[in-house]
Amino acid sequence: MAGKIVLIDGHSILNRAFYGLPDLTNAEGLHTNAVYGFLNIMFKILEEEKPEYLTVAFDVHAPTFRHNMYAEYKGTRKPMADELRQQVPIIKEVLHAMGIKTIEKAGLEADDLLGTISRRCEQEGMEVSVISGDRDLLQLATEHVKIRIPKTKQGKTEVEDYYAKDVKERYQVTPKEFIDLKALMGDTSDNIPGVPSIGEKTATKIITEYHSIENAYEHVEEVKPPRASKALKEHWDLAVMSKTLATIHVDADFAYSLEEARLGNIYTEEAYAYFQRLQFKNLLNRFDVTAPSNAVEDGFTEIRERKEADRIFAKAGKALAVGVCVFKNTKNVLPLFAGQAGPGGIGICFGRENVFCIYAENDITMDYLVERVKEVSESVQVFSMFDIKAAMSYLEIGGREHSFDALVAAYLLNPLKNDYTYEDVAREQLDLILEDKAEDYVKVCYEAYTAWASIEPLTAKLKEEQMWQLFTEIEMPLVFTLYDMEQNGVKVEAEALRSYGAQLGVKIVELEKEIYDTAGEEFNINSPKQLGVILFEKMGLKGGRKTKTGYSTAADVLEKLAPDYPIITKILEYRQLTKLKSTYADGLAAYINEDGRIHGRFNQTITATGRISSTEPNLQNIPIRMELGRLIRKVFVPEEGYVFVDADYSQIELRVLAHCSEDAQLIQAYKEAQDIHRLTASQVFHTPFEEVTDLQRRNAKAVNFGIVYGISSYGLSEDLSIDIKEAKQYIEQYFKTYPGIKSFLDDTVKHAKEMGYVVTLFGRRRPVPELKSSNFMQRSFGERVAMNAPIQGTAADIMKIAMCAVNNRLKENHMKSRLVLQVHDELLVETYHTEVEEVKQILKEEMEQAASLEVPLVVDMHTGENWYEAK
Repeated sequence: MAGKIVLIDGHSILNRAFYGLPDLTNAEGLHTNAVYGFLNIMFKILEEEKPEYLTVAFDVHAPTFRHNMYAEYKGTRKPMADELRQQVPIIKEVLHAMGIKTIEKAGLEADDLLGTISRRCEQEGMEVSVISGDRDLLQLATEHVKIRIPKTKQGKTEVEDYYAKDVKERYQVTPKEFIDLKALMGDTSDNIPGVPSIGEKTATKIITEYHSIENAYEHVEEVKPPRASKALKEHWDLAVMSKTLATIHVDADFAYSLEEARLGNIYTEEAYAYFQRLQFKNLLNRFDVTAPSNAVEDGFTEIRERKEADRIFAKAGKALAVGVCVFKNTKNVLPLFAGQAGPGGIGICFGRENVFCIYAENDITMDYLVERVKEVSESVQVFSMFDIKAAMSYLEIGGREHSFDALVAAYLLNPLKNDYTYEDVAREQLDLILEDKAEDYVKVCYEAYTAWASIEPLTAKLKEEQMWQLFTEIEMPLVFTLYDMEQNGVKVEAEALRSYGAQLGVKIVELEKEIYDTAGEEFNINSPKQLGVILFEKMGLKGGRKTKTGYSTAADVLEKLAPDYPIITKILEYRQLTKLKSTYADGLAAYINEDGRIHGRFNQTITATGRISSTEPNLQNIPIRMELGRLIRKVFVPEEGYVFVDADYSQIELRVLAHCSEDAQLIQAYKEAQDIHRLTASQVFHTPFEEVTDLQRRNAKAVNFGIVYGISSYGLSEDLSIDIKEAKQYIEQYFKTYPGIKSFLDDTVKHAKEMGYVVTLFGRRRPVPELKSSNFMQRSFGERVAMNAPIQGTAADIMKIAMCAVNNRLKENHMKSRLVLQVHDELLVETYHTEVEEVKQILKEEMEQAASLEVPLVVDMHTGENWYEAK
């Protein structure tokens, strides 16, 4: 029988892909990098080999003869990383969906299966290619069996090929002798102990001379060098065991049908569905298939006539629930927020057989569609869309109290994702897959249908996970509050901004000259490589850290050196100022609209903890540590006749921590309005309250806030520039002072390890998958997340409640004042001059009463003619 077969060592290639690619996760939170890498390697091999047959062999996770033998010697094999382990069944499912033969057998390792199949096929006159990352398989190489070992270099896969002659040329031994070579030198990656004191060079010399370990042992007195002779005598039992471990069986007893391994069309509809689910979008072009047909498309209809649209809206208004989307007036349907094109129409669904794409053309105007959608939103029980806030740029939503944002719901259920598209929700909640090549109107209908059909499963899951109240009472009202804030915008004095930029420019030039003078030459300060050479080679500064690409000039490295070297202080200041100029002085100008205001975006589905983020521009990262950074706030001003009123929660996260931990002393301190940082310093440093120094208070403040973020002894030592031992004592003393906090944090981490998530006071869940990582650093990060997320998330929930309440009060009272900014724990209201006292009262009442805690919520309030003064 002629022909060619490719045999793949499943676990070996999966393992190589896992460690060769960065971590990837799909919409369901599944790790997928190993599967993705495996498939890329397999496709490359198949394109090169063009075989008639293919088989992938896997190890069975049950003890084999070799497992047991090694266990007797030294415990068990290193456990597989959890992130890799979960991908093993996935790759098997994908391969089966592609019609690819897989094989595994209890009591045999994949090597034995591959060795036996390769021998059988060679005897049938076939050409064999064995794909593995394990060089043990080189012993299988012959004139007709080729061993192919993939290697990843600079993100690209290269493959080393070995026939028998290539093994001899590379290792100076035959494939059969390669077993003996491994027996002497060992292989820690494959748990082959080898003989102590015999490395690769010595092992190669011995085997090339004696050809086997048995022959070498017979002439052990003659083996050179003497230490190798001694080692072989003393550890002969290890050599024998190592050879047994290294030997692959080529005559194992198991059933195998070559015909089952025959390759057909691997790009099946079933496989396409898996690739969609795993989000391997750049591999989908390999398929010449359409997505599995979904019967729901039978109910999709295009509408271009006003009479038909009237009939549809009349029916929609009587429905219990509708799903709606807006599409852009472009050739291709794009997400609403992409580009600047106007709306091209709407999609609307109120039942499986009632899904329509209504175009804004002929006698159907967009004004007509806006009015009819508004009527529908007011009459139905549930009005569902994806990203309602973005849609409101085109539509008017009348029934806000019963609106359902499916994007927000999907975010709450899985806050670790990067985005939440209707395609993801269709796949995850409805088991529907949208064909990328589908017609535009079909895509519109799918979005509207998904918005309608996902209401029930999303609602059920939110209720099941006890987040329905969070969704309906906090997140959905927030959608409309954020929309109002975006529409309000905040005024920026363009001329003041230019002046601020010029001021920064002058200071930057001054710093450049001072740095050049100190260094003795000009160079690119922004080039880490050039800067490293100047500082650590030319100037000879001590404390440099060499990396593969040169000296590290990262901020944490330079900050340690700053106290001893004035040039470092100037470089750090230079970096801050150039960042200020590019990001804010120059960057903000691009966002000023014709009305003189910046209408940024506030995002509620970005952070895993639930905090609101700010983009286009990001106003939450304005530097506040340096005065020159704070001055940027001066360019933000109210309209004429208005002032800014700024309200900022005082230590909200520490207050939340006091409530959650139920620590009696911390609660009492807040109830008595004591200086928490001074009190902590008094306890930690054993100093009378009245005698606490400013430095002690600053250090205690670092401990207080550090504890909230799960800070380590090392982290605290870095923050306070003290040794780790002293930092550890600070933390230990802190927990003695507030024992309730220690118990709370320990219990929170324990709960997260058991349940896989942590919860805020308002029911928001934050998954912590890092706690199950095989990587120590990842697990440590997970513990810090588990400690902090309930605190930060609860504080974020409280702020959201307060924002909505303040915004509603301003509107209900028909006031001219408007909420314009939210930054972390701070709200900024552009306040009409006659409404200042009323606005202050509203802010105080709504912010301080947003939640009922064991300690009071306190708000600091200021007014000003610009944001700088108000803060």
